[in-house]
Amino acid sequence: MSVQALYQQKRVSAADAIRFVKNGDSIVVPSGVGEPPALLTALSEARRDFRGVQVSSILPIRKYGYIDPETVDNVRHTAYFLGGPTRAGAQAGWVDYFPSYFSEMPELVRRGLLPSEVVFALVSPMDKHGYFSTSLGTDYIMAAVKKARAVVLEVNPNVPFAYGNCHIHISEVTALCESDEPISEVGLPKIGPVQEAIGKYVADMIPDGATLQIGYGGIPDAVVMQLNSKRDLGIHTEMIGDGIMSMVEAGVVTNRKKNYMPGKMLATFALGSKKLYQFMDRNPMMEMHPVDFTNDPFLAGQNDNLHAINATMQIDFLGQCGSESLGTLPHSGTGGQADFVRAANRSKGGKAFIVLPSTAKDDTISRIVPTLTPGTHVSTSKNDINYVVTEHGVAQLRGKSAKQRCQELIGIAHPNFREELRAAAKKMNLL
Repeated sequence: MSVQALYQQKRVSAADAIRFVKNGDSIVVPSGVGEPPALLTALSEARRDFRGVQVSSILPIRKYGYIDPETVDNVRHTAYFLGGPTRAGAQAGWVDYFPSYFSEMPELVRRGLLPSEVVFALVSPMDKHGYFSTSLGTDYIMAAVKKARAVVLEVNPNVPFAYGNCHIHISEVTALCESDEPISEVGLPKIGPVQEAIGKYVADMIPDGATLQIGYGGIPDAVVMQLNSKRDLGIHTEMIGDGIMSMVEAGVVTNRKKNYMPGKMLATFALGSKKLYQFMDRNPMMEMHPVDFTNDPFLAGQNDNLHAINATMQIDFLGQCGSESLGTLPHSGTGGQADFVRAANRSKGGKAFIVLPSTAKDDTISRIVPTLTPGTHVSTSKNDINYVVTEHGVAQLRGKSAKQRCQELIGIAHPNFREELRAAAKKMNLL
């Protein structure tokens, strides 16, 4: 049977497609804008018909009807990483949260530790060879496709067809539906004077020819804005956004100096504008791969001069970073921060940056603290930390003693808190 005939045979409505879900199933959904809105809307509308179904994803973008405390016995959300639609539910206890390094999720799926009976994914139109592209969220979904009993796709002409290990063949598909609504767009974070100051410190330490991993947030984007004088930068990251696209358009990113897959930008999910999604379509410079490829510290670290830029919310005198919770309250998730910190530490000439404003809540709280707030989830350990950057400077911690680390961090704390921090350090016998 031809691939076109198979396509027509498997084409159904979204309402019919969700009937491949059975009670007790776990549905795996890709990252961010890779979530399939028609399928999740149909599931939401019919959620009371199900029992014990779980929807698992990283960074949901929309608050679908099934994300509802009243119907968690029917359909419950399980978060690999929290976003706006799921954060309150996780803090209240009716959204489940699974901690994991982003790079390890495909293997957890393969081992059955993250259940995956069904896949729901948003994909590009099928090419003439019968392949769809999971360009917007490749992450762990490719492993889930191999494991799942049912693979249900939402085909949308606005989804780019990307190159890389991100393709599903029609023969692997159980059912598909079609939609044509615009892909969700995520704007750039707000950048103010503090973010600009931190961005300049980091940008000044990035040499020509470096390979970059850039996390999401105002400070990483502030770094990107200050790199237009650099030459021959490369990209090996988990997320591609508009900032990276702008560097390609400015001629700053060429990928010529990369050791690992030279000439190619690598990422595992996309988050940005319609222009970004169009930029990705059949772009030979851009490849999307599963996260156990992009975020593997051994593979990423094969790039010389790998510079990883990630944000945290709090850091203590030893260098432990609390990047994913506010005390005991979950806020985001582990993500790929530790993956790329370790990759940059392995890289010849690499640098791992953890960036944060020195204060929170209008300068009333120091983000540099003697000890993390009780219950805080440690995202980057004291043994992995290297450069820490605030608007007041750079602290280099790797290879330093506990006392030296304490002194370095107090030196980049907000001046209003330095005496208080010194007093605490003396009580801890660190000064």
